[in-house]
Amino acid sequence: MDLLMGIDLGSTSVKAVIYDISGKPVASASCKLDTSNDDPAHPSWRVWKHEDVWASVRTVISRSVKDIPPGGKLRAMAVTGFGMDGLPLDKDGRELFPLISWHCPRTIPQFEQTKKIITDEEMFTETGVRPMVINSIYRIMWMQQNKPDILEKADKWLLIEDYVNYKLSGEKLTDFSMASTFSAMVQQTHTWSEKIISRLNLPGHIFPRPTQSGTVLGKVLPSVCAETGLSGDELVVLGGHDYICAALAASIRSGSDLMDVNGTWEMLVKGMTRVDTAYTDNYYYIESHVARNVWCGISSAISGDMMEWLKDNYGKPGDGNVWESLMAEAEKSSPGSRGCTFLPHFSGSTAPRVEPASLGSYSGMSNDVTRGDIIRATVEGLTYKTREMLEAMCADSAETVKGMKATGGAIKNRFWMQAKADILGLPVEIPELYEATPLGAAMLAGIGAGLYRDEEDAIRAVYRSGAVFEPDMKKHEQYSDYYENIYLKLQGALKEVNLEIFNRFRK
Repeated sequence: MDLLMGIDLGSTSVKAVIYDISGKPVASASCKLDTSNDDPAHPSWRVWKHEDVWASVRTVISRSVKDIPPGGKLRAMAVTGFGMDGLPLDKDGRELFPLISWHCPRTIPQFEQTKKIITDEEMFTETGVRPMVINSIYRIMWMQQNKPDILEKADKWLLIEDYVNYKLSGEKLTDFSMASTFSAMVQQTHTWSEKIISRLNLPGHIFPRPTQSGTVLGKVLPSVCAETGLSGDELVVLGGHDYICAALAASIRSGSDLMDVNGTWEMLVKGMTRVDTAYTDNYYYIESHVARNVWCGISSAISGDMMEWLKDNYGKPGDGNVWESLMAEAEKSSPGSRGCTFLPHFSGSTAPRVEPASLGSYSGMSNDVTRGDIIRATVEGLTYKTREMLEAMCADSAETVKGMKATGGAIKNRFWMQAKADILGLPVEIPELYEATPLGAAMLAGIGAGLYRDEEDAIRAVYRSGAVFEPDMKKHEQYSDYYENIYLKLQGALKEVNLEIFNRFRK
């Protein structure tokens, strides 16, 4: 039995899932991955220690391999995970600095400097990407300004997936989807932008060569086999950005296809068969798909991170079904949560308005507001953000979105999925895919190993349709009123005071 592994580098954990070629899981393992502080003078600064990342990957590989059933043969593996976070390596592959996390606010000055050098319109027209404080060029600029001796020693700047691929295979490459997150790649040609790199005075040699996802990097290195129990016959295949891999598994490619990835970040992913970088104010950005000759329109915001905060602060100690209990309380409330309105900006706003210093809030509080109202308001606020992103993405599209496919950990939360259908006014389908993100990576591994002819063949082998949440159009009308007349006005109303708070407590 031929098997494939997807290694998923998540913001809270690392997992490995082994699948057969029909997409059925046969073994898996996961372990926690935590950030660290690298400068006590700046307690909000966060990094991933490279040794922790690699130790986590070794752990999940070795644990999952031990559970391969008799007769199973692991043929290939591919890595997926979050973008932007990377580190410099010297010519001998030595790590020169930890990976600056997307949680870390240290690159805000470089983000603001860049906006004075390159306008938003120039950035989007050249790269398809909107300026976001977490994109990789700002980490490189920070290093150049604060640790120039380290950057001078750097041979390549590898993103976290590329770093793991290097540890597995010895190759220093990136794929088109991950290269998109640097904010320095021309989407139409998949080449680095000399214009962006030269205007920011960045060393061009440190950018790794962009390569098509599904490309074989080589066999697993012998040193890795000794540490993990792999045989050495397994191929390492180039994967891609986590939500783009999930889009492959969910068959998102055409202009009418829409996917909602629900994790620490919520990603709206819309298929694109051509690149259009004509600038508009309708905020979204473009990344290359892991599938050939396809791109994705993307809008993204932190989401699940705030639901975890809700669970940690409102969940009852010792409650084994904490999510069920919380959502049961939310259901006792009514649409609009008695006026309690949540602005989901615990980590700033990334879309459709970019405001890194914006902060979260619960507004409309009164003696009538209950605990259940606050819980429901959190779900509603996160979903209003989804609608805000979707409207901006679709404003310039000639193709109509008629439904949405949802993937990620939050699909188990039926109350939230129904709220999405009601607030968006769209049916929400939950495909029967086991862990869409590592499955997409495993599909790329199968393409590289020749077990699938191409992306279409892989999708036919693994895709299964699933349950659909239909919108309640009466509730949709109610929510539209609250969304347009309360939620959309909230961010602007709080902008100045949030900036004052941010400057005193978050910088």
